[in-house]
Amino acid sequence: MTDTLAIAPKVTWLFIFLILYWSYCIFWGVRGATRARSGRDYFLAGGTLPFWVIILATTATSFSGWTFLSHPGQIFQDGLPYAFAGLYAITIPLTGVLFLKRQWLVGRHWGFITPGEMLAWYYRSEVLRLLTVLVALFFSVPYLGLQLKAAGFLFSVVTDGLVGIEFGMWVLSMVVISYVATGGLRTVAYVSLLQALLLAVGIVAIGGVALWLVGGWEQLARGLEALALYDPLRTPEDHSHLVAIPGAIQWVPDGSGAIGGSWTGAMIMTYLLALMGIQSSPAFSMWALAARSPAAFGVQQVWVSGLVMGLILVVFSTAQGLAGHLLGANPVMLFHRPDLVEPLMAVELEGLDIRVLEGGYETLVARLINLAGMAYPWSVGLLTICALAAMESTASAYMATAGAMLTRDVLRRYLLPGCSTRAQKFAGRLAVTGVVVLALLVAGASTDALVLLGGLAVSYGLQMWPALIGLCYWSFLTRQGVVAGLVTGLVAVTLTGPVAHQWLGIDAWGRWPLTIHSAGWGLACNLLVAVLVSGITVDEPARKAEVHGFIHRHAAVVPQRRWLIPLAWLAAGLWFGLLVGPGAVIGNDLLGSPDDPSDWLLGLPSLGWWLLLAWALGVGLLWLLAYGLGLS
Repeated sequence: MTDTLAIAPKVTWLFIFLILYWSYCIFWGVRGATRARSGRDYFLAGGTLPFWVIILATTATSFSGWTFLSHPGQIFQDGLPYAFAGLYAITIPLTGVLFLKRQWLVGRHWGFITPGEMLAWYYRSEVLRLLTVLVALFFSVPYLGLQLKAAGFLFSVVTDGLVGIEFGMWVLSMVVISYVATGGLRTVAYVSLLQALLLAVGIVAIGGVALWLVGGWEQLARGLEALALYDPLRTPEDHSHLVAIPGAIQWVPDGSGAIGGSWTGAMIMTYLLALMGIQSSPAFSMWALAARSPAAFGVQQVWVSGLVMGLILVVFSTAQGLAGHLLGANPVMLFHRPDLVEPLMAVELEGLDIRVLEGGYETLVARLINLAGMAYPWSVGLLTICALAAMESTASAYMATAGAMLTRDVLRRYLLPGCSTRAQKFAGRLAVTGVVVLALLVAGASTDALVLLGGLAVSYGLQMWPALIGLCYWSFLTRQGVVAGLVTGLVAVTLTGPVAHQWLGIDAWGRWPLTIHSAGWGLACNLLVAVLVSGITVDEPARKAEVHGFIHRHAAVVPQRRWLIPLAWLAAGLWFGLLVGPGAVIGNDLLGSPDDPSDWLLGLPSLGWWLLLAWALGVGLLWLLAYGLGLS
């Protein structure tokens, strides 16, 4: 121990915090196992998860380790246009506002445990049950792989290579399996209480570290002014790509080849749509079914996710990303304005490429954690556990829900109908282990392949929208239409994303045609086919009438507030189209020229103020839908 303290005190602190954190996780694993007396207890926590547990558990699941580790690095590379992606703190819960309460009502009244059971019963379609399980696996496996590999990478960086990436990834995975497989969804929920707090505290703390290292907000503003002047990557209007969106849409065959960066208004909007797939994924439907009451949904969606997490991402994650340019990670600043740079991440000047950061932009947050440890070694342990908690919160939820769906919708339905509770729990534990092993095998592939698959995951989750719209709102959609639309959407996502471009060699339209994310193409094709096929097919209407009559009695907008419905449609259209969509280019220079820092308000470029406005009005949109219309 003495040698360890002398050589690497930060590693010692890391393992101290790791033991404390895992002890908490294992405690809840054992506690969950003792309370899982039935299949419903194990897979769905008995449908009794209380108010604050649902709030924090769904928050932890919504914001993954990618939010913690990669989001600031992407801001470092692409600047304020990409910082708009932080508004997924608005769009992710927006899906929940529309669907969670109504799924809870249907699930509670008819006693469903998985969304596959619920959708198969409503549409009278076993094909849809299997497609729902398939979407859950397509979502869970690559997403899990990303989280687990990121965890191994983080531990390798902060231990200076003492723990290898592959070794750390497998060891960390085994620990997560131990408590998730033991206790089921109840354990995942109660562990997420701590994980959600660590996620938020960690992002704020690392943002504070970044600001401390660069010299505060005023110094960061001065650095951003210099970046706007010396940035070699320019938009078509010759603005710095770090402070201006490169256009509403670009008519290029390959979105990644867009001039001045790929984050056009169309890409920002459709990327935010893609991340709405998180709360429409089958895994999130199970959180709805596990809640004791829907009272927590609105609080989580509007105040915790939209207001608190939105502010944290817009302010502190953005500060982390921009601070990297003033800490030596940007050779352009080292060359032109060394007086503004603390060269703590200095790289060799091998050309004025703003995209240079040793090890890739994904290493930015890990390097900030290490820099904090130079002054306070214990902070490395605490901040690394915050990052680990962010990754495990998402991973554990998808492990548990995917295992439940494989057991209930495949094993119990087709292979061993009527199997005992004990057999179901045993099968569920095997399924959790199998899903993680599969994710680890995927994670063992190249990092590029893993990122491609991870990007597909949320887009696949978004394709559940028509099925949920039919269940919760629109009885016109038939089972034939929903199935045909879902299959079409999954194919469209695959063909318009980087997988088709890089793996299948489809170059006719490239990836993200017209700088529109593949999720947007998939959902458009999905809805179009679902509506067209539903228009020429019919299915048995009695069950639909029963379900929609029940929803109308318990969740319809009250007559006194129906006048808000057109206002809500207008507000949503303006927010997506103007504030975070193609119209967001107005924000480039509405409050000052992006090329003239003397014209900026309080040292912040016009696009920065537009981002803050979009966040504030986004919270208002969530409130209007959740509370004004009573959808949550």
